[in-house]
Amino acid sequence: MFIYLNGSIVDQKDAAISPFDHGFMYGMGVFETFRTYEGHPFLFDDHLERLRDGLQEMGIEWRKTRQSLLEALADILAKNGLRDASIRFNVSAGTAADIPQAEVYRNPMTILYVRQLPANPPKSKAVKILNTRRNTPEGEFRLKSHHFFNNILGKREAGSDSGLEGVFLTEKGHLAEGVTSNIFWVKNEVVYTPSIDTGILNGITRQFVLALCRENNVSIETGKFKLDELYNCDEAFITNSGQEIVPLYRVNHEYLPSQEGKVTQQLKQWYHTYRNHLWSRREIGRKGAR
Repeated sequence: MFIYLNGSIVDQKDAAISPFDHGFMYGMGVFETFRTYEGHPFLFDDHLERLRDGLQEMGIEWRKTRQSLLEALADILAKNGLRDASIRFNVSAGTAADIPQAEVYRNPMTILYVRQLPANPPKSKAVKILNTRRNTPEGEFRLKSHHFFNNILGKREAGSDSGLEGVFLTEKGHLAEGVTSNIFWVKNEVVYTPSIDTGILNGITRQFVLALCRENNVSIETGKFKLDELYNCDEAFITNSGQEIVPLYRVNHEYLPSQEGKVTQQLKQWYHTYRNHLWSRREIGRKGAR
């Protein structure tokens, strides 16, 4: 595979970064993952907005324009001969002295990774409630940052089965999120999901699903919920940008009433309506958006 590395496209085996990059030394960096559909980067503007917010929070000055990034994305897809792909957008603080610094970082490193999509992704998943608890964010809100060890611990506990998603609880026992996903469930046609007050990542697909619900008058509730509410639901699903909306059929050893209920089915249909052309969830409902 070829990757984009600070303005150049290089073979991944030839890519190199400095050992003094603070993204490597101190975890000072953020990333986004998203899908392209027939070359279109779905919800690109939402991902870019969150990336910029995270960089500002970390004090990393980043001057890439939207147009230059779209050109780089088109080039890297063409170089790899792909139209449908998973993209990881990574920006780290860049090289600095080998001690933490208080100053703004002005020479960040930008990398675009491209990955082929799995041939047969799971159509539904089971959930394992993890003993590992979700840690609290390093700052006011959780960034999609290089500080990923809590997720790695969760993944180790859940194991390598692609059909199983580990789900964290908070220290106080409230439902939080999956290792790489947000979790939703439905009861009496109301869609529930943990609020960002639980310390979860405010996933781009999570925000998109909530926007779909609002636009289509589906009732939603966000808050702090105990595990029993998930066990007693009518249907449930997880979301992330790579897998879209994935129904759940089991929580630990308890099977759910419906593997893919009607609310989940409807949300998947709406999702597929938009995925080839939407740039932001804010376009939902606008004339010509469908």
